[in-house]
Amino acid sequence: MKRGYIELYTGDGKGKTTAAAGLALRVLGNGMRVLFVQFLKSEKSGEIEMLKKCGLKNFHLLREWDGSFILTSATPKQKELCENLWSKSLQKVDSFKPDLLVLDEVTVAITFSLLSEDDLLEFLENKPSYLEVVMTGQGASEALIKKSDLVTIMEKRKHYYDKGVVARKGIEY
Repeated sequence: MKRGYIELYTGDGKGKTTAAAGLALRVLGNGMRVLFVQFLKSEKSGEIEMLKKCGLKNFHLLREWDGSFILTSATPKQKELCENLWSKSLQKVDSFKPDLLVLDEVTVAITFSLLSEDDLLEFLENKPSYLEVVMTGQGASEALIKKSDLVTIMEKRKHYYDKGVVARKGIEY
């Protein structure tokens, strides 16, 4: 790729991570490199497992979360986990030189003050010119929307979760 753009998938609808994984699969299918960073996620998911199998040496996953939930505000340990993950991500961008960087649930990490929005915006301003960046998560700020070249808002109109259906293997993870 000659120039990488900044993409944002946000909103309360289903499909943000799935859309990012689909783009990652396309990038891998073209022999390019993907760094997939997952904030606030610790469990295996089908799309990530498949990306690992398809990507082999061209796919790298970074994830550092203990599986805990944030009920009202983040704990110092949760903040430390996200800050460490962000630091590792920046180092991996420099060493791995991915064509695509996915920052999954990064907007949620910012919402809970687990990651500095200013640090993310500074990275986006100074990212390598070839690097395509995809950010996902609910509640993206106006600053992130403004900084992005492509914004997709997933809107929930109806969801079976509202009827008590829990996340299903193979469908939601």
